[in-house]
Amino acid sequence: MEKRYDFTQIEKQMQTLWECEQIYHFDKNAKGEIYSVDTPPPTVSGSLHIGHLFSYTQAEMIARFRRMQGYNVFYPFGFDDNGLPTERLVEREEKIRASILPRSEFISKCQTTVAKYENEFKTFWKSLGFSVDWTTEYQTISPEITKISQELFLELAKTGKAYIKEAPVLWCTECQTSIAQAELETFDIESETASHAVGTHERCGKPAEMKPSRQWYIDILTEQERFLRAADEINWYPANMKNRYIAWVENLKWDWCISRQRYFGVPFPVWYCKECEKPAFAEKEQLPINPLEVEYSGTCECGCTNFTPESAVFDTWATSSITPQINERLGIKLTPMSMRTHAHEIIRTWTFYTIVRSIYHTDSIPWKDLMICGFILAKKGEKISKSKNNNNLDPKHLVATHSADVLRYWTAGAKLGTDTFFSPDELSISKRFITKLWNASRFSISHLRDIDFVKIPSLLPVDRWIIERANETMSNAAKLLYEYEIGSARHEIDEFFWKDFCDNYIEIVKERLYQPDIHGIEERKSGQFALYYTLLSIMKMYAIYVPHITEHIYQSFFKQHEKEASIHLTHWAKPTGIDADIINFGEVLKIAISEMRKYKSENNLSMATEIEAFEIRTSPHFIEWFKQSEKDILACSKAKELKLIS
Repeated sequence: MEKRYDFTQIEKQMQTLWECEQIYHFDKNAKGEIYSVDTPPPTVSGSLHIGHLFSYTQAEMIARFRRMQGYNVFYPFGFDDNGLPTERLVEREEKIRASILPRSEFISKCQTTVAKYENEFKTFWKSLGFSVDWTTEYQTISPEITKISQELFLELAKTGKAYIKEAPVLWCTECQTSIAQAELETFDIESETASHAVGTHERCGKPAEMKPSRQWYIDILTEQERFLRAADEINWYPANMKNRYIAWVENLKWDWCISRQRYFGVPFPVWYCKECEKPAFAEKEQLPINPLEVEYSGTCECGCTNFTPESAVFDTWATSSITPQINERLGIKLTPMSMRTHAHEIIRTWTFYTIVRSIYHTDSIPWKDLMICGFILAKKGEKISKSKNNNNLDPKHLVATHSADVLRYWTAGAKLGTDTFFSPDELSISKRFITKLWNASRFSISHLRDIDFVKIPSLLPVDRWIIERANETMSNAAKLLYEYEIGSARHEIDEFFWKDFCDNYIEIVKERLYQPDIHGIEERKSGQFALYYTLLSIMKMYAIYVPHITEHIYQSFFKQHEKEASIHLTHWAKPTGIDADIINFGEVLKIAISEMRKYKSENNLSMATEIEAFEIRTSPHFIEWFKQSEKDILACSKAKELKLIS
């Protein structure tokens, strides 16, 4: 292994390996229970920022974890590339207004823009090492997804859950379209006499007003109680996020307005009779269809044969709310999906709307688990976003400068659902970790080149302890990761890696590995076995966090001894029980070594300074194990004599 780890070369090499070997290819017939991830299709409304890296990477770690537990992971990815957010992006970039261009010309500009940004997004996710099967990719504006969205709308219209009416509606004066309650942000302004609540459109920040208008709605008010019950049928992580959902549903005032007087979106498959204005719907076989381009050929009940096409388009949430159904287009029964992930600010939109659509279309919840992430904050109380103009921390630059693994390791530091601040200075701890992992691996592997797998050696107590601690750590981390606590799980693994493995075990076993003539051939083999097992376990545990460096180490050494083509296809050990006695023995040993080091430090002695005797107080139960470990302890402490006191 190289003396220094060069991420600029190795990360690209590992990504190429995964792609060429199809490591993350999803096969619905493969072994293992399907674990399906309902990934939020990022809105094509501008460049990605550090906040995207934070929430998407946390969820990607869960996909990797489940794969390494033996699940058949279905981890698709899509792009929400239609609707008002995309239109406003095009207007900004082209310095135009959609309303002054021919509709077809503006839509063409939108299509060109989304293609550019989607390629940028995809390249970025790949640079982070995302374990996505890109053959499952979708775009919400594509004919394939337009057909699904229109078909499900017709289903709602047929059952009366989607309806049209003339009524006062929330109207954005800037975007010149109707909007939904969930898109309204409120704040107080002070007048000369009082404070007033003012509603603004979240997309543009301009005031919204009530305006009489004929719009399409999805009925949500009559089913409020059912939507509230759904909250109890879903596992919320963190649990307190359920309260936000409940508060939103309990305070709904209007049905969900799904029509937008815009251009680049999924068309309503609807025409209206010119005489009685009754809507006429497309047949399923005609989908996808744009009524502006196809005339209706039927006859209205009133006898009229002349129809006017609907020019409005679906709200973008009307399509992104059916991602479970979109994912089932591949011929796999998924709903309820295993997990949905997103940040907490879209509980009122994406969470709620998807629950509505799932209950209406499948009479079931859309997913079993909800993983709700926090925000990255630029400064106190302000999230990083495209609309806030504070996304000066370009994630592509951060990855190129610091590495994907460094950024990934940092994202796993926060407790699930909590907001956290970011600055590049925060990455120093991550960089130190990568260096430590590389150096510890180089040292270990240098002593494993001649490892003999023919026979499992008789293990010394210290070796039994580190193996058992590896198993215990893997078990504890798995419990936390099943609860989606990636930060707490990483802390558990860090504690084991830094304190048990690096600070203690390697220092204890070092001389035995270097000098078998003093410590014995079989004793060295015992150390090699424990070192191999423990280092491989460490690689497996960290693989979900830092996939590139762990894969490189696996390919450089472990692959020749293991059957899997990638570390990401290996499985974590699942011990049936943990030997508490050997764990406690190790804890006593660690405390004793810590006291010895403290003594030397307080007396200004080098750790290499010899001492006359090393006294260890322990229970009679551990005396024999300490005797078997005497050579290791004397070598580690540079003591001439070991005194055991029970």
